[in-house]
Amino acid sequence: MTDSSARPLRFDLIAFDWDGTLYDSTRLIVRCIQAAVVDVGGAKPSENDAAWVIGLGLAEALARAAPDVPKEKYPELGARYRYHYLQHQDDLVLFDGVLQMLDALRARGHKLAVATGKSRRGLNEALKSVALRDRFEASRTADETFGKPHPRMLLELMEELDVPAERTLMIGDTTHDLQLAQNAGCPSVGVSYGAHEPASFDEFKPLFVAHSVASLETWLLDNA
Repeated sequence: MTDSSARPLRFDLIAFDWDGTLYDSTRLIVRCIQAAVVDVGGAKPSENDAAWVIGLGLAEALARAAPDVPKEKYPELGARYRYHYLQHQDDLVLFDGVLQMLDALRARGHKLAVATGKSRRGLNEALKSVALRDRFEASRTADETFGKPHPRMLLELMEELDVPAERTLMIGDTTHDLQLAQNAGCPSVGVSYGAHEPASFDEFKPLFVAHSVASLETWLLDNA
């Protein structure tokens, strides 16, 4: 890693997706979606189909993962997903190297934020459990604004932190994250170790695709 401490910042604000980008939760979410759909009588979605909806708001994600489940069962479907997730949420951890990366970025003067499809309650619980709350300047969740890929959550973060689109970078593991950035007029970076195959990122023209947290940190310190 090169010494970038004296280099001017290219991006003042770096917004991170949560699940599959900072938090190693993709496999658990897939299993919980599958179990919830089966619980309410739907056909078990494939791992790929369950993974594809990660990053969307919970209601939209579950509806897309269970097209054969009638709408009147959506509340039960959501309740079953939350039940399964809560059984194991304390088992989840950050990807190795995330805290070091965040601290290095903060030391350089970047503002850090979270833009996630989680609920506010879910994100607050995650931030509390991994002692991360003080590392982010702001956050937005799908239940308090529009879900991805609608640009609203990223636009709200930029407004709150007074950073223009061209000085904002969005980082995520799904096409929903990269399309969010595109819709908000921001550059993006993808990570390949989460929910979506990196080949699907091409149409959104991310500046970089990282294959590990270590490579993401190196790229950010050299280029952000």
